[in-house]
Amino acid sequence: MVVSISAILFDILPVLIAALLSAIILNFFFIPPTFTLHIDTAEDVLMFSMYFVVAIINAVLTFKIRQYERKKQNELESNKTIQLYNTILNSLSHELRTPIAAIIGAIDTITDNETKLSKENKSELYKEIEVASNRLNRQVENLLSMSRLEAGTIKITYDWFDINELVFNCIKEYVKNPTGHIISFSPDEELPLMKTDGGLIETMLHNLLHNAIQHTPPATVITIVATTASNHLVLKVSDTGLGFPEKEKERLFYKFYKLNNATTGGTGLGLSIVKGFTEVLNGSIELKNLKPKGAQFRITIPVETSSIKATDNE
Repeated sequence: MVVSISAILFDILPVLIAALLSAIILNFFFIPPTFTLHIDTAEDVLMFSMYFVVAIINAVLTFKIRQYERKKQNELESNKTIQLYNTILNSLSHELRTPIAAIIGAIDTITDNETKLSKENKSELYKEIEVASNRLNRQVENLLSMSRLEAGTIKITYDWFDINELVFNCIKEYVKNPTGHIISFSPDEELPLMKTDGGLIETMLHNLLHNAIQHTPPATVITIVATTASNHLVLKVSDTGLGFPEKEKERLFYKFYKLNNATTGGTGLGLSIVKGFTEVLNGSIELKNLKPKGAQFRITIPVETSSIKATDNE
């Protein structure tokens, strides 16, 4: 028993030593004359030898089985890692290639038809380039943000900002989104100026909006609500999609995690970054399904507030 346990826990040398010690203990305590290492009869010598051989065989076989199981486990983990990397690379290549292709296509159209395009056509193409560039920049920023989160090098820049203005800055990128989603936001003019890292909050809001657009039907409504409660900023992003399976809600915040039934693109970094930035700012994030349908992300972040209202600062 001891030898088998040793074979499971340790390398081969300690296992062989354990087998030898167990044979010596057997001889010392149980083979006449007891309490000596002397063996009187040939039968006892044979029994001792057989015990020692069985102990050695048991140790070696158990050790070999353990090695084989570890090898198989390592192979399984290696295959999972390779599969994960392939998934990540495929996602990244798609997410980066799409905006790059849009930029190149728009530039080629402008270059090849410089004199034929109307001012309105050129304006639309420039807008496409701007939208694609912002999307490409956001993907690169997400990769850099995840690297900084994992390295623990996120620097918080505290400054006063108007939350209504910040939300509008995020929304304007999605006004002409190709999916036709409607983003609803009613600014609360009574909200005070707040002090925290507005840049991190803006990145979080971008990722939540991008996630909502990806996982809800086209032309549906996404609602943003910004309030304060007990020196905390409360941001809510709600949609009218199908919601999320209860068993997968916690895993949605894992890095590179995607729903099993996901048909949209994405790198699986957005929600992980949102959670990471929220925790960096000593806040919390909650996801709940709405009735009759939809989901809501609620972010609560401690902030310093000013007695000056945001509208008074304009």
